[in-house]
Amino acid sequence: MPTEQTSPQLETAYTAVSDMFRGKADLYALSREMRQKSPVFEGNFVRDVLGVPTNAGNAHTGPVFTLFSYQDVMTVMKDPATFTSGFIARGFGAAFDGLIILAMDGDEHRRVRALLQPVFMPETVNKWRQKIDQVMRDEFLLPMVPHKQAELMDFGLNFPVRQIYALMGFPDNDPEKYKRYATWALTVLGSLQTDPAKAQEGRRLAGEALKHLYDAILEVVQQRRAENSQGDDLISRLLRADYEGQKLDDHQITTFVRSLLPAAGETTTRTFSSVMTLLLERPALLERVRADRSLVNKLIDETVRYEPVATFKVREVARDVEIGGVQIPQGALVQCIVASANRDESVFDNPDTFDIDRRMKPSFGFGFGAHMCIGQFVAKVELQCAINGILDLFPNVRLDPSKPAPSITGAMLRGASSVPVIWD
Repeated sequence: MPTEQTSPQLETAYTAVSDMFRGKADLYALSREMRQKSPVFEGNFVRDVLGVPTNAGNAHTGPVFTLFSYQDVMTVMKDPATFTSGFIARGFGAAFDGLIILAMDGDEHRRVRALLQPVFMPETVNKWRQKIDQVMRDEFLLPMVPHKQAELMDFGLNFPVRQIYALMGFPDNDPEKYKRYATWALTVLGSLQTDPAKAQEGRRLAGEALKHLYDAILEVVQQRRAENSQGDDLISRLLRADYEGQKLDDHQITTFVRSLLPAAGETTTRTFSSVMTLLLERPALLERVRADRSLVNKLIDETVRYEPVATFKVREVARDVEIGGVQIPQGALVQCIVASANRDESVFDNPDTFDIDRRMKPSFGFGFGAHMCIGQFVAKVELQCAINGILDLFPNVRLDPSKPAPSITGAMLRGASSVPVIWD
């Protein structure tokens, strides 16, 4: 049931990205088979078997290897000097003129991450927690209460955008503006296409969207500078920051903020959809969590293991290496199927069972190592507030039996497109 918060343009862009990454194969069944038969596979498994693009784009023409086991994926994630990310600047990052943190390596990556990360750390995010919770309840959930039914994804698509853009420094009194920015950011992901003809058009549209984003961010940066802003938001902090001994100019700040936006919000949306689907499918677990909110964090962590949004990570090999007895030459790409690693039988007991009581071990849902998701603490606070808000305000919330049951899909960027619920 659409709500007044729904933006048709944002919905369209979100759906287009979901469709692009839906894929053509059963990710988990194939991964289970590959772990047993060919844990180090020579070939472009993501493109040729799953049927979805990667952030390498179509620029890479050399060898590709795909890894399925937990230990092999961990080896890659722990060693950013050997397994690098600069190739992204030639693929997805080309739309940003290479100025994107995902495409940075070594000292450059450490310096830029150290510059951006403080605003996303727990001590900063926790200052925002009360406001995040209040906005979520007052602006989104409370207006829904009288209807006693809802499509949770109307809420799930909009609340993370509202929150993360405020945290970055955008004015939060004009929702149509930040929804437009989020639509442009999603359009940028359209540059990732397996079909070269579609990729060319995708790059054109991404270029236009990035120009719109740049202009919109620059306007906010200039306004914040004129106001001598002392806030805790990202733009205000960057205005006060020193980078390599100098203050950042407006172009640098605008570029850094723009580089974060394509992943801002929509990954939280997809995680929210999976959390609520997995919870609502299990009435006994739902009652446990409703009665004991200390379980919310375990619920989120197990969801991120069991159904990671980003199902694979790609790295480039900086020197000849051997993985699992297979020789991998310098310049090859390695595709780490983290969704497979997260269900590796040699590491996780009953890995295909959703169990919030399991003894947690490191998994790769938020990445791992140097490029671990910079916004994971923000996402967790937003998810905590959303789950608690729904359980507090929607008595006896449950799946709507008159609507199709939610289904988590996608070879990449997994999530449920619809989570219809009713309450008393």
